[in-house]
Amino acid sequence: MKYPDLATDTNPPPKRFSDVFRYSRRALELVWTTSRRLALIFALLTLIAGVLPAAVAWIGQLIVDGVVTAMGQHQQTGSADTSFVMLFVAAEAGVIALIAGSQRGISTCQALLRALMGQRINLMILEKALTLKLAHFEDSEFYDKLTRARREASTRPLSLVTRTFGLVQNGISLISYALLLIQFSPWTVLILIAGGIPEFLAEAKFSGDKFRLFRWRSPDTRMQMYLETVLAREDYVKEVKLFHLGPKLLQRYRAIFDKLFTEDRKLTLRRDSWGFFLGLIGTSAFYGAYAWIALSAIQGAISLGQMTMYLLLFKQGQSAVSASLSAISGMYEDNLYLSNLYEYLEQPVPDQQGQLRQGPQPGDGVRFENVTFSYPDSEDPALQEVSLQLKPGESLALVGENGSGKTTLIKLLTRLYQPDSGRILLDGLDLQQWQADALRQRIGVIFQDFGRYQFLVGENIGAGDMNHFDDRHRWQQAAEMGMAEPFIDQLPDKYDTQLGKWFKGGRELSGGQWQKIALARAFMRVKADLLVLDEPTATMDAAAEATIFEHFRDLSRTKMTILISHRFSTVRMADQIIVIDKGRIVERGSHEELIALGGQYAYLFSLQAEGYR
Repeated sequence: MKYPDLATDTNPPPKRFSDVFRYSRRALELVWTTSRRLALIFALLTLIAGVLPAAVAWIGQLIVDGVVTAMGQHQQTGSADTSFVMLFVAAEAGVIALIAGSQRGISTCQALLRALMGQRINLMILEKALTLKLAHFEDSEFYDKLTRARREASTRPLSLVTRTFGLVQNGISLISYALLLIQFSPWTVLILIAGGIPEFLAEAKFSGDKFRLFRWRSPDTRMQMYLETVLAREDYVKEVKLFHLGPKLLQRYRAIFDKLFTEDRKLTLRRDSWGFFLGLIGTSAFYGAYAWIALSAIQGAISLGQMTMYLLLFKQGQSAVSASLSAISGMYEDNLYLSNLYEYLEQPVPDQQGQLRQGPQPGDGVRFENVTFSYPDSEDPALQEVSLQLKPGESLALVGENGSGKTTLIKLLTRLYQPDSGRILLDGLDLQQWQADALRQRIGVIFQDFGRYQFLVGENIGAGDMNHFDDRHRWQQAAEMGMAEPFIDQLPDKYDTQLGKWFKGGRELSGGQWQKIALARAFMRVKADLLVLDEPTATMDAAAEATIFEHFRDLSRTKMTILISHRFSTVRMADQIIVIDKGRIVERGSHEELIALGGQYAYLFSLQAEGYR
């Protein structure tokens, strides 16, 4: 892929100065609210570290001039008073110790703030994720935002603050250097500052290029992360080995790296080459001033001590200018990367609709009224003009080919998505008017791809109702209802057994055992009067699935239940069966009514029945 060009870049770096540094204030506020004490100590130590280097140069001048004076006294009288020289040496040693202490303190503050800031920003990212809709997580562009935010944002705010404080420190140092240098000539101050500007311009330019490259390759970076997951996770390793996918995936991984490295190499070579040649300008400025100061000392315009001080000031000043301009360049780069974090954190999320906790018609059950829904960027509707009703005590089975819209209907029912048109009601109240927690307490769902958490057995069950996540009595009740209790009692630590292989001592369950854990999870919500099973037993044999559904039906006779299954031996248990084809309801009725109709259901039932003969 060709390196992105600034003229065609869809996300160019900001160009106005105010835009470039618009996140600096927010980063400072973030550090301040994370730890005010550390922020204050950091600022105080920065101030001390900024003032003291000039004091070292000034004391150094006094030492050199004192030594010259003492040498003259010794030559004239054979003795000299060196006490004041030793006093200056001791003073300089004390100042150096203070500088070393302040630098050590700054490093300590940075280390502590880095840990606190990393944790806080990661929490901000995860808390934001909890507010997002399912549609966000099914959007590749959103995943690019999330990848960019997580890769750089946890370190950039502290880096920005550190550079800001470093800029303040170097600014204080430069002011103190300038006050001393101006005594020699104001031109030295101008030379000092001008010598660092060319290299700074190059750094700023290539920081923008680096950021554009970072944004441009987010999908490739995400693919690399995915390939790492496939090659190194236990839930993929069986197929990777069996199908000999490893070499092919490694080759793809290397190819992505080679493409990214090629662009990194080009940028690095260009950045360092320009930085070197433009840096020679600053070096030339320093040695030009060096010669000027040395000649002035030879001509007797300044003392030897002053020459030593001015050379030290100019050298340290050049370092301070370089560090200041580098800090500004780094702040520019940090602001660019922080835009990724705030672009993610400011992702618009629709306001939570609804504040009502009960409907006006208890017992009316669930109604779909002419519901139509299309997924984002999809040309064809996933559901079209769907209307149905399910009352308490009734069971409904959904039948149809994969992709016909069955799971989409469940996502709409659980308000993971919102209909494009039509409405869905529970107890006569539109789902959008229900308070979200109250609605979800009424619904228990098990999807085919239910979560297999690397937690304790009891916590895996407790995940079904966070209000009772740690309630051991509820675990046991739900496990009994979900037919999981017999095998849990055989585990070494029963409900305290670690599941999965990610952590030490973890036990892996069979597919059927995991499905019973998921079923128990659904029964954690004792107040739920609508239970949904979306093919959670698809990997079980027909007899085991029939047993579970029969048990499920017995425990749910007073509730509304929705079953999705491809096995008609299970589907026929439902009071009402709906056949969905390409998002539309094409048939509905009981098993006997649909068989008598002789339509699509009857045809599919006969095909499956033939397979069992």
